[in-house]
Amino acid sequence: MTAQPARPERSGPETASVMDVSPFKPSLVKAVFRDVTPMHVSRSAAWAAASVTRTVLTEIIDGARRAAAAEARKKLIPGDLLSAIDRNVELEVGDKWYNHSPTFRGLTGVLYDAEGVIVPSRKRSRSRKPSAVVGAHRFEAGVKKLLWSQGATAVPAMVRDLDGIASVFLTDLARDAAMVVRGGGVKRFGTVTPVMSGEPAPPPFLNDSLRAPSARRGDRRTIGRDDILAATTIQLFGGNLRQRALTEAREATQNTSAG
Repeated sequence: MTAQPARPERSGPETASVMDVSPFKPSLVKAVFRDVTPMHVSRSAAWAAASVTRTVLTEIIDGARRAAAAEARKKLIPGDLLSAIDRNVELEVGDKWYNHSPTFRGLTGVLYDAEGVIVPSRKRSRSRKPSAVVGAHRFEAGVKKLLWSQGATAVPAMVRDLDGIASVFLTDLARDAAMVVRGGGVKRFGTVTPVMSGEPAPPPFLNDSLRAPSARRGDRRTIGRDDILAATTIQLFGGNLRQRALTEAREATQNTSAG
């Protein structure tokens, strides 16, 4: 049995235990995957996906905390989320949530159809079919735990946006992992690393030991840990966030059974 992860100190993502994936339980991860694919999800894959989602949300919260601190505020508001993404392009994840949330509506611009008519804002779906947006509420408890672990509080609208981003990101991760399994591996066409104008280029990406394998092993019915790592390289840019997500996911699954 895997030991319970230790609670991190309230000192930011740099010192938080990478084993603390408890805000997003494997059972919740598997529920999201069931909405996307009938494939079996191994225990190590569920822990890896939970770890990657936690890493991404932790980085977003940290960026929002910095934005709030610049205005001498402790409670996070949606504007801090926008500032965090504006300062770090790597944090622009879960973008399907943007059209749903009032926070991001001003960034996405006005949409027009083929005849130049303005497309009205998307209304809440009444479909019974599960989706990342409909299921976003499942992440509220985990988001609040993650905020607490980072010593942060947030207004309800900010919690809602973090819910939505986590849900959409994990749903997209599930789709990409299923695609990796069906395709027998991730197809690589090089790495794109965002660099700000006037800044030196970052060092080369990870050594081969941290890369997700381009060719997979195993059957075509089970999503494994390495499939999650491969999906992570698809979802995240080739920068520090992706490197940290892959590293922490590997560490989080070291003592996890494959079943």
